[in-house]
Amino acid sequence: MGELGNKELSGRVIEAAIKVHQTLGPGFLESVYEKALCVELDRRGIPFECQKAVRLLYGGVQVGEHRLDLLVDGRLVVELKAVSALEDVFFAIGRSYMKAVGVHDGLILNFAAMPLEIRRIGRERNPSLSS
Repeated sequence: MGELGNKELSGRVIEAAIKVHQTLGPGFLESVYEKALCVELDRRGIPFECQKAVRLLYGGVQVGEHRLDLLVDGRLVVELKAVSALEDVFFAIGRSYMKAVGVHDGLILNFAAMPLEIRRIGRERNPSLSS
C-alpha cells in the first residue's frame, strides 16, 4: 500500500515546508531549516516535538537511541535533509524511526533541491521479519 495516511496532517506540514523553502531557498544547513520549520509549524498551530529522543530496545534492554528531527502530532515522522540527492539509506533510516515510535507515516524533505523535494515514506511490511 503506497498511500500515506494522515493526508491532512502531512499536507499541512508540506505547506509549511514549502513556505520555509520559498523564504530561505537552498544553501543552508539542515539545522537552519529545522528551526525555521519549527517556527512555521508553531505559527500554524501544528503540534510537534523537535529532536525527540527515542529509546531503542532489544529484548527489553535499551541498546541505543534515535533522535528524530520532528515528530508531528505524534503521528508523522519528518526528516529534514539538505543534500544534493536523496539516497536509499535515508528511507531505511526514516522507516526505522517510524518503527521506533510506532507510527506508519513519514516525510523526507530535501531543502537543497529546487523546488523542495518531498518524499512520503510508509513503514515496510515484511512478514519474514515479524517476531
